Amino acid sequence: MASNPIKSLAGQTAIYGMGTVVPRLLNWLLVPFYTYTLDKAHYGEVTELYAYVAFLLALLTYGMETSFFRFSQRHDTRKVLSTAQSSILVTSGIFLLLYGFFYENLAQLIRYEGEKEYVLFIGLIVALDALTAIPFALLRKQNKAKRFALLKIINVSVNIGLNVLFILIIPEKALEISHYFFGDDSGLVVWILISNITASLLSLILLIPQMRQMRFKIDWELLKPMLRYALPILIVSLAGMINDVIDKILIKFLVPDQTTAMEQLGVYGANYKLAVLMTIFVQMFRYASEPFFFSHAENKESPQLFAKVMNYFVLVGLLIFLGITLYLDIVIHVLGKAYREGAAIVPIVLLANLFYGIFFNLSVWYKLTDKTQNGAVISIVGASITLFCNFLLIPRIGIMGAAWSHFACYFVMMSFSYLWSRKSDFVVPYNMLRIGIYFAIAMLIYFISQQLTELSFALRMTLNTLMILAFAVSFFCYETKQSDVKV
Repeated sequence: MASNPIKSLAGQTAIYGMGTVVPRLLNWLLVPFYTYTLDKAHYGEVTELYAYVAFLLALLTYGMETSFFRFSQRHDTRKVLSTAQSSILVTSGIFLLLYGFFYENLAQLIRYEGEKEYVLFIGLIVALDALTAIPFALLRKQNKAKRFALLKIINVSVNIGLNVLFILIIPEKALEISHYFFGDDSGLVVWILISNITASLLSLILLIPQMRQMRFKIDWELLKPMLRYALPILIVSLAGMINDVIDKILIKFLVPDQTTAMEQLGVYGANYKLAVLMTIFVQMFRYASEPFFFSHAENKESPQLFAKVMNYFVLVGLLIFLGITLYLDIVIHVLGKAYREGAAIVPIVLLANLFYGIFFNLSVWYKLTDKTQNGAVISIVGASITLFCNFLLIPRIGIMGAAWSHFACYFVMMSFSYLWSRKSDFVVPYNMLRIGIYFAIAMLIYFISQQLTELSFALRMTLNTLMILAFAVSFFCYETKQSDVKV
């Protein structure tokens, strides 16, 4: 009897979740750690620097992971693997060489004149992580999800352990060393970056068995179509980074009160992290679903299968939204008291991230027809909205403007992608009425919860729990009773 493909996808999502959820949750433990040990301005620096890391990493991997998956279906996997990794090795080397010459100028440009080493170290982090991108993609291609998860967990565990060592156990000694090597302006943030470099280097070493399957050889006839396929993906990735992290770069420059800019960024970054469960869910789904979508692309029943996947995705996403927002009075205590003033952004960011997950689900229509340039167009539209809204709203309403910019961007991208997909060669029959009902009822539950503030805390939490359980049980039971998709 053929296995249920949705159950198979759920299983793969859960396994990849071990490599995504567990490390991200472990990494998330650094948020309360930082917010209880660092002041808001220093956490603002951490938020901003890692925004640059995310942006540069998208640039340095330039869509090669997705290109590797696509071309390994049609060509010899070892040849595709060697070409992709060799290409990234060459570009990473060029990046490091140029970055070494110009990082001081970059530090001055982004107002880190006194902490130039911070800027240098983010370049090293980006280069190391870029070199691990294709080996990790190989593990996904070979369905070695357990090894993938183990290496991710080791990376984060080492990172966390070193953070605890330098910031909590020996902070005075760590500061003494950083002042000696980098000057008096250097602080504990430098040890956060050094911890990350160490963990990334360890990951690279542990991936040597995967790298041994490659040769340093570029097949130029293969590389050209791979780059053509990857270029729109790069544009999508860069636009995605604008949508995801540009606010954390712009807040420092755009907030009305410049004297507290880094403190506001710290508050924003900490509360943004409270939406991490939605981000993790979307990320783990991406890892599992990309090979899943490609593997079922040729089956005539795949559109119905993908439609049903969307139903479950939306239900789980809405359940995460309700689980965090209805218990926000409890969740908020993971942050230091000084950071809790920004809790109002959490529901907005959660919904924005859910819209992004739906957009990723919808992207199957252009990926499976090799029209990735259409995804680039949608992402550019989203990036334009993000930039416009950030420049318009942050100077007026501060960090709330940054949150609403996320919401507007992903809502438009999701809607645009859906409407365009209706005219494509690969039309998925999404049940928009059913999805709309799920959303409407989830929002109704959220707004009812907001009206219960006059009740006692215990009674309010009890009612919230009952509403979440009713939502989850009723709609998941209804969904599973619908006819199964056989593929």
